[in-house]
Amino acid sequence: MPLLRVITPGTTPEEVAAIVAVLSAVGGGAPAPEAPRSEWTNPARRLRSTASSHPNPGRGAWRASALPR
Repeated sequence: MPLLRVITPGTTPEEVAAIVAVLSAVGGGAPAPEAPRSEWTNPARRLRSTASSHPNPGRGAWRASALPR
């Protein structure tokens, strides 16, 4: 089955070309890119982190937690 069928007998090739040009400009391009996934919805965030990823608890740990690693 053809995608486009002209049923009017008096259409000219120029009219058919104009219809095809308009329909091809309207759509049919590449699909829209997928929206980036928010890091807040990442399932890995629900996992507990290991003890090695946090500073050692004890004297001065609160100060060390703010320092760059």
